[in-house]
Amino acid sequence: MDKPLPTGPDDAARYRENLQGEIDSASLYRALADTEPDPKIKQVYQRLAAVEDAHAEFWRRQLQRVGASVRNLKSGWRTRALGWLARRFGPQFVLPTINTLEARDSTQYDVQPEAVAGGLPGMERSHARILRAIEGWGGAEGSAIARLEGRHRGMAGNSLRAAVLGANDGLVSNLSLVMGIAGAEAGSNAILVTGLAGLVAGACSMALGEWLSVNSSRELYQSQIATEKYELEHVPDEEKEEMVLIYQAKGLGEKEARALAERLMANKGTALDTLVREELGIDPEELGGSAWAAAGTSFCLFSAGAIFPVAPYFALAGWPALLASLGLSGLALALVGAGTSLFTGRHVAFSAGRQVAIGFVAAAITFGIGKLLGVSLGG
Repeated sequence: MDKPLPTGPDDAARYRENLQGEIDSASLYRALADTEPDPKIKQVYQRLAAVEDAHAEFWRRQLQRVGASVRNLKSGWRTRALGWLARRFGPQFVLPTINTLEARDSTQYDVQPEAVAGGLPGMERSHARILRAIEGWGGAEGSAIARLEGRHRGMAGNSLRAAVLGANDGLVSNLSLVMGIAGAEAGSNAILVTGLAGLVAGACSMALGEWLSVNSSRELYQSQIATEKYELEHVPDEEKEEMVLIYQAKGLGEKEARALAERLMANKGTALDTLVREELGIDPEELGGSAWAAAGTSFCLFSAGAIFPVAPYFALAGWPALLASLGLSGLALALVGAGTSLFTGRHVAFSAGRQVAIGFVAAAITFGIGKLLGVSLGG
C-alpha cells in the first residue's frame, strides 16, 4: 500500500492555486483550438486541453483528500483576455506570450511532492516543448505587428508585446511633452498644437525607423539568397555536402541524409528553397514581412497611445484640461500596465500601478523642467 503523502496547513491554498492554473490552461488551449485554421495543430491544442482537464481533476482530488471545499472555479481575467485576443487576431498573435508563460511555469511542480508522485512535472515540460515546436513552425509570422523591429521584438516576435509597448511609447513620450509645455504656462491652444505635432512627429519617426529596419533586413536576406543561388549553380557539390551535414545534424544517418540531399538537389528550385530555409533560417516567401505594413502598424500604435494626453485639450482649457489629461493618461497607463502583465505574468495591480508611477514620474520631471524654463525665459 502506498504511503499517504504528508499534508500541511497551506496545502489547500496551494492545491486551489494549482487547480486554477490548470483550469486557465485548459480554457486557453480550447480558445486556441477554436481559432486555429490548421486541423493538425487544432488537434494538438485539443489534446493539450484534455491533459490539463485531467490535471485539474487531479488537484480536485487532492483538495478532497485534505477535506477542503472544491469550488466551481472559472478561468481568470488573463486567460479570458488572451482567449479574446486569440479569437480577434488569431492564435499567432498570442502564441509567443503563451509560450513564454508556459516555459516559466513548466518547473512549478518540481518541488511539489503530490505533483511529482502524479507525474505532472514531466507532462508540463512536454507541453512547453510542444508549444515551442508549434511556434517554430511559423506561427509567429502571421501579423505585421509581430515583425516590428527594435526593442519591441525582444521576445521572439511577440506581437502582443510589440503592440502594448508601441502604444506605451506614444503615451509616455507625448504625456511628457504636453506636461513640459504646460509647466512653462503656455496657452491651451499652444499645448494642443504642440501635442498634435509631437504625435505626428513621433509616429512618423517610429514608422520610418520600422520601414528602414524591415527593409534593410529584406535587402540583406535577398543578398544572402542571391549568394546561395550563385553557389548552388557554380559549386553544387559543396552545397550538397552542406545539405547532408544539415540533415545529419537533425538526426538522420549519413546514408539517409545523403539520399535526401541528392533527391532535393535534382530540382534546383527545391534545393535553393531548402538551403535558404535550413542553412540561412530565412523564409523566402516572407523575407521578414512587408516594410510598409510594419511602418503603418508602428505609426498607428504610437498614435493610439499619444492621443490620450492631447484629447482633453480639444474641449477644455487651463487646469481642467491639465487635470483631465493626467486622468485620461493615467487610465491609459494603467491599461498598458495591465497589458504588460499578460506577457510578464506579474499581478495586474502591480503592473498597472508600476506603469502609472513611471509615466507620472516622467510627466512630473518634464513639468518641472518646463516650469523652470518658463520662469527663466519669462524674466
